[in-house]
Amino acid sequence: MEKTFDKNSVLSRRGTVVGAADEDSAKAAAAFCRLYELIRILRAPGGCPWDREQTPQTMRRDLVEEVFEAVDAISSDDAPHAKEELGDVFLNTTMISYMFRQREERGESGWTLDQALDELVEKLIRRHPHVFEQSEGKVVADKDVKTSGEVLAQWDKIKEKVEGREQKSILDEVPQGFPPLLRAYKMQKKAAKKGFDWPSLEPTRAKILEELKEVDEAAAQVQQNGSEENRVHLEEEVGDLFFAAVNYARKLGVDPELAMNAANKKFYKRFTYVEDQCAKNGVEMIQENLDKMDEFWNEAKGAEN
Repeated sequence: MEKTFDKNSVLSRRGTVVGAADEDSAKAAAAFCRLYELIRILRAPGGCPWDREQTPQTMRRDLVEEVFEAVDAISSDDAPHAKEELGDVFLNTTMISYMFRQREERGESGWTLDQALDELVEKLIRRHPHVFEQSEGKVVADKDVKTSGEVLAQWDKIKEKVEGREQKSILDEVPQGFPPLLRAYKMQKKAAKKGFDWPSLEPTRAKILEELKEVDEAAAQVQQNGSEENRVHLEEEVGDLFFAAVNYARKLGVDPELAMNAANKKFYKRFTYVEDQCAKNGVEMIQENLDKMDEFWNEAKGAEN
């Protein structure tokens, strides 16, 4: 049987019914309804005291943590864990959305989840004129969009020209609330779109060496005179070094957030092995026993190969 959930039905702003023939969509819709109803019960009078006390503000950290846990599971290619963690992300986003609906019901500034999802669908259609003939983005669409890079360039053009999201600086599109490493990466990518980027890898690498030299010089100044001014200068130079390293990673095609997450996991695994071996062998974990700890560290490293 032919599916009724096609491109034309997607373009309908409201009231689109997913046909029973599309079993996957129907199951997903039913499962989401169960989640939504569960959240309504938890937030209702007589529901869970903890859930009822939460607000969009108090849920911010939970949302961030769940997203990072989902990323970690995906990075580990652990499908069952990814399913669980992405489920938690759905829980947090749906619960926060329901809180905004409750605000609206109280006469405060809010919105309903269906409004948010409708707006999302309309935005995606608008920004994919190369897929949807009826897309509002067609007015500024590039012809024969074939590559991912061309799609992203067209996406930005639609945001600016069709949606009126033109800003004073392209960097303003990067949220200030992003973790510093991620924000540096995103700002560099935005700047590169405007042509502000080295054409090759070598000057990017040279910049790291330049910044490292400046860090060494600033550190020497702190050793000679540990004034607050010198310490602030050292912190600034270390920041520049990190920024240059992020840029180098970007030029190499490496996401620094994912790379740093992998490095943290690797350090955790090796260091806990060192702790375990020191305990088993009666080795006190102090500076004087660094050689022995290095030996255990190398054992952990060798076991990974």
